[in-house]
Amino acid sequence: MMRLEPAGAEALLIILAERPDAGLPLRIAALADRIHLELGPLLIDLVPGWTTLLLHYDLLRTDHLQLGKRLLPLLEDWHAEPEPSRLGRLHELPVWYAGEDLAEVARACALSEAEVIALHSGTEYRVGAIGFVPGFAYLGELDARLALPRRASPRTRVPAGSLAIAERQTAIYPQASPGGWHLLGRCPRRLFDARAEPPCPLAVGDRVRFFAIDEAAFRAEGGVP
Repeated sequence: MMRLEPAGAEALLIILAERPDAGLPLRIAALADRIHLELGPLLIDLVPGWTTLLLHYDLLRTDHLQLGKRLLPLLEDWHAEPEPSRLGRLHELPVWYAGEDLAEVARACALSEAEVIALHSGTEYRVGAIGFVPGFAYLGELDARLALPRRASPRTRVPAGSLAIAERQTAIYPQASPGGWHLLGRCPRRLFDARAEPPCPLAVGDRVRFFAIDEAAFRAEGGVP
């Protein structure tokens, strides 16, 4: 199950599982911390995924064969470790559920708009990966009754703060960008700030719950419709 694969000239992909599970993001985050502690001078970046950890390394200091040998004992220790006892930080985020695709999602899922909102906000999500654009946190697992493929025609611009769903995942666009997910609402909180430390308040392994607010509350928190 666990394997190492070269990912270009200066990266190594560690595949840790075939399918994600609720505890895996925390375990991968812990592994990334351990590898950074042990092998930090050799590395440029570590990128956790739902079932993987991508290591970008300094080609002047190592290569994928040498790095693989250094990683083996760390991976063996990780594989033998028990499930982490901590749950990950919980973030509770407000959402004004008035997205452009809310009605369409309700029709496609044979639900009322109120049922879509209740299902979406009634689930606790886990941050499994951060990517696409800085601060874009992939959250799972979305209730199966809301699972839809990505839009056939992506939008060229999705406003910052847009809450969206696709497949079995949900996410908030931290900045305006193109996007092909279904838009359910807007969050007034800023989820990426390059001047802050850390720039992204959500980290792999964290938990997220959404709660519904109205337009007045959205504006009161600084949201711009």
